[in-house]
Amino acid sequence: LCARVSNMSLIISPTFQHILRVMNTNIDGKRSIMFALTAIKGIGRRYANIVLKKADIDLNKRAGECSEEEVDKIITIMQNPRQYKIPDWFLNRQKDIKDG
Repeated sequence: LCARVSNMSLIISPTFQHILRVMNTNIDGKRSIMFALTAIKGIGRRYANIVLKKADIDLNKRAGECSEEEVDKIITIMQNPRQYKIPDWFLNRQKDIKDG
């Protein structure tokens, strides 16, 4: 048997960040941006998806490839979701009778 090994390398741009700091959480820069955001407490895959769509950021992008402006835009959308027309039912604590 002949084992064929392919040498694929990831070309890293000089602006690539291996660890991002977003909302007091370290985010792995090598993961896809949508799944990397799920490391933040309270943010699931669907919420990360809608935040990135509102921020006009490519979902296939790696977290380390995001520019400083894009990260700031993500943070503002996550902190003020109602201003960006994210519906109330999408936010946390849906089953809470008082303020859900």
